[in-house]
Amino acid sequence: MSTAPSTTTDESPQSVTPALSRRAWSPLRPLVLRLHFYAGLLVAPFLLVAAATGFLYAASFQAEKIVYSHELTVPVGDHELTLSRQVAAARKAHPEGTVSAVRPAPEADATTRVLLSGVPGVGADHTLAVFVDPYTGKVRGALEQYGSTGALPLRTWIDGLHANLQLGENGRLYSELAASWLWVIAGGGLVLWCGRRRSQRKVRGTSGRRRTLGLHGTVGVWAAAGFVFLSATGLTWSTYAGANIDTLRTSLGQATPSVSAATGGEHAGHTGAGTAEAEAPDIARDIDKILAAARAKGLGDPVEIVPPADADSAYVAKQIQRSWPKKQDSVAVDPATGKVTDELRFADYPLLAKLTRWGIDAHTGTLFGLVNQIALMALALSLILLIVWGYRMWWQRGRASAFGRPIPRGAWQQVPPQILVPAMAAVAVLCYFVPLLGIPLAVFIAVDVLLGEIAYRKGKRTHGGRAA
Repeated sequence: MSTAPSTTTDESPQSVTPALSRRAWSPLRPLVLRLHFYAGLLVAPFLLVAAATGFLYAASFQAEKIVYSHELTVPVGDHELTLSRQVAAARKAHPEGTVSAVRPAPEADATTRVLLSGVPGVGADHTLAVFVDPYTGKVRGALEQYGSTGALPLRTWIDGLHANLQLGENGRLYSELAASWLWVIAGGGLVLWCGRRRSQRKVRGTSGRRRTLGLHGTVGVWAAAGFVFLSATGLTWSTYAGANIDTLRTSLGQATPSVSAATGGEHAGHTGAGTAEAEAPDIARDIDKILAAARAKGLGDPVEIVPPADADSAYVAKQIQRSWPKKQDSVAVDPATGKVTDELRFADYPLLAKLTRWGIDAHTGTLFGLVNQIALMALALSLILLIVWGYRMWWQRGRASAFGRPIPRGAWQQVPPQILVPAMAAVAVLCYFVPLLGIPLAVFIAVDVLLGEIAYRKGKRTHGGRAA
């Protein structure tokens, strides 16, 4: 499970002992060892960046509370103003753009957020969050906000760095590559470690490369499950693998549902989940009625209210709590009557939709709050250490005479056909769904075969036989 080469002192495929060769998995060990070595060697730089930026992102939740404490918190007052008066105060201070959503103060010492879209200087996929004191109506500031978790500038920037290195859509390929290979490297390392004799796993009393290997393996074994989880959940919203996963979920009837904001007829397909296209003229008057209808349906804080897209659509009020226990219920409310026209409960989500929601929120550090964030930082730090130890072992393997001798070729030839053929078929299917695993793997195999052929021809010319 290294993210860089990790091998024993007897890595050569020919060194597999008779006892080990009797085990069912032993023919695969040299192949796993070679894949683990080269995958770790080549993908480790991407994983190192992902781990470092992921560590920063996990810490950004708490940093955000400190940096933006003035905008986020207020002294607790005696009486809250109506939500309509708070919205009016925000619009008076910031008349630009249109209201795309309103988030009432979720706690006694928190501000209300009025989100504005179409504001000059604010990105199309971002909003301007105006923070209003719910007791006095004073505007305590305005900050650019991104995403459903309400990320403010600091966390938004770190999120972009982690997701795409601030390079836009093309930059997302780096994080998808890292996520595609992390589980392969982690799983391979786990298999290799479990295949070692217990006496070879200890750290105490060892030195040099063996000690590095012991530290690398021990930490890797403890962190392997976390790495596989991060890999799987990270792929769910990646560019290519994520699209394949969405297609598969839809075909199985497991797509994430959404409440309908249609009030009838031709608008029945409108979900109301996006940014409003035009501000409803009576929003300041309607919003108290909408909030009351949502509360009557059991929607507790935190909640977000999205105005209708047009005169024939309804407001959508939805819970936005991503922490445990989940609060993701939503209702649509007709602005003319104040009646709920549609409702959707998180309990009614399909199983895969629930698992996806839980997985993404755990990956981003919101599902279990501070504990979740600390666990993510520990995993990120573990991955960084594994990469450093992996490269150190590569150096030590050269025994001061060469920088990292490679693992010998020919490992796949030792795998019995009854194991190799099904394994290759499974890999082909997997690589189809996860292209940034499949494409680099195909390139690696092609280059490896080419280099092997070159070495063979060179050895044949110089020694009259096949190169070792």
